[in-house]
Amino acid sequence: MISSLLAASNMSSKLTLIAPEILLFVGSVVVAVLGLARSTAIRRAVPTVTALFLLGSIGVTAYVYRTDAVETSNLLLPQLGGFVKALIAVIGILLVMIAGPAIDRRLEEAFDSGGAAFDPIRVMRGEYFAFFLLSLAGTMLIANANDLIWLFLAIELSSLPTYVMVAVSRGSRRAQEAAVKYFYLGALSAATFLYGFALLYGASGTLDLAEMRVVFANMPELPTLAILGGVMAILGIAFKLAAVPMHFYAPDVYEGAGSQTTAFLGFMPKIAGAVALMVLLGVFWTPATDASGAATAVLPNAILATLWMIAVLTMVLGNIGALLQRNVKRMLAYSSIAQSGYLLIGIVTGPGAGYNSILFYLIGYGVMNTAVFAVLGSLERQGEEVETLDDLSGLRQRQPALAWMLALSAIGLIGIPPLIGFFGKLALFAAAIDHGQTALVIIAAVTTAVSAFYYLQLVAVPMLGSPTARTDAVHAVPSSWPRIAAVVCGVGVLVMPLAIERLVTASGATEVPTTESIEAAAGAVETDAADAAALQPAAPSTGAEFSAEFAAR
Repeated sequence: MISSLLAASNMSSKLTLIAPEILLFVGSVVVAVLGLARSTAIRRAVPTVTALFLLGSIGVTAYVYRTDAVETSNLLLPQLGGFVKALIAVIGILLVMIAGPAIDRRLEEAFDSGGAAFDPIRVMRGEYFAFFLLSLAGTMLIANANDLIWLFLAIELSSLPTYVMVAVSRGSRRAQEAAVKYFYLGALSAATFLYGFALLYGASGTLDLAEMRVVFANMPELPTLAILGGVMAILGIAFKLAAVPMHFYAPDVYEGAGSQTTAFLGFMPKIAGAVALMVLLGVFWTPATDASGAATAVLPNAILATLWMIAVLTMVLGNIGALLQRNVKRMLAYSSIAQSGYLLIGIVTGPGAGYNSILFYLIGYGVMNTAVFAVLGSLERQGEEVETLDDLSGLRQRQPALAWMLALSAIGLIGIPPLIGFFGKLALFAAAIDHGQTALVIIAAVTTAVSAFYYLQLVAVPMLGSPTARTDAVHAVPSSWPRIAAVVCGVGVLVMPLAIERLVTASGATEVPTTESIEAAAGAVETDAADAAALQPAAPSTGAEFSAEFAAR
């Protein structure tokens, strides 16, 4: 009876912590249905309903992560989800503001003018935002992964909807081509990290991450099978981050997808990949002490070297690629690749200061990246998206607010004080130096200086350039919501440093693993095993035993 209650309590804790994801799943069903309504007003309400569900998930997250479910969850990083889910929902609301007016815009205008009859098979707004919410739910679920199957399914749930979102984001063959490339490379990455998961299972004999950490911690030497599995898993997850060597798809997909979807891809897969690496690598970090005697953690040399090389190549190739671009979306794609390299510095640094600096960096990066794409989503040229630097020339004279927001976000992405981007990079670099990764920080600083060249083009061309015959055709889209999102994000880049202490405190969601914590996890694993054994049905009694028991009763 006690064992049954314990098992039920453990399941109850898991369901409690995924309440925000359950709410978003309900929201995806609701908006999918509303998107098929014949009423124009109902269809136009789909983005608002999506934003309300995201707002509700923030409240639910704040509540459930104050309950006892966190302590009984047996997660490697139990507090991680509270921060990650709130950040995903906040950025998600901003992305809804950008995407809402863009999806089905031409089709809805045709319906309103009488140029086309309503056809439910043609409208995509409800389906787009249903996939939008499903992808966010999958990204949130990664933070609660406690075994390899959960982690795999969560990563795929965060990825699969984006393939459809890319395909339907623009009514053009370029979007469809981008979606096909994205899908096939995504399938390759899924096969890669799934094979790595299989090797990790073979090396440890368990799918549970807490059990796996205990098994590896008690081994005198990590087996080759476990190291190979870890490397394969890292390479597969690198696709989500658009990190080398799984970065080739990013420029084509960013260029082919609509700006609203590119804004989504610029942040959500980043946080999904970073959190997945944090959770997965938790099985490899082992407690240690540094030269000063402070508690730290170390990775096996082969896995550390893999992460180190990926980080360096990603920063270098991303920034060099961005230097060669005149197409703004391709430039931002390579910029996104380089930003993944900076995130990997925190992964190399490890739990505690390293992971917390990643979370803090993601706050600023999410706002700055969204601001850039909100500006692009606010403009059009002859009914098509603004894509080249030439289209932005002299923007300050026609759309001064958008030009200033673009300039602020670009300067923030460089990491120039006093904007939030500076403090994000400072936190990453300081944590890395404290943990002996000085060489990696020097490389990052050099590549950051290189990035100033192309980011400053996003400042100089709109602010100092002169209008041309080409830019005369550039004007704002009818809806004001993308412009509002751009202003909110741009002001956030400037204002967030005023709340730097609160943001740093909120992002302190991980701790350095200690010998005591691993021993406690081992005790919990043994308890769970005993509970599972107690729940197994008893062996059937023989005829003689049954007769004796019946007579005794």
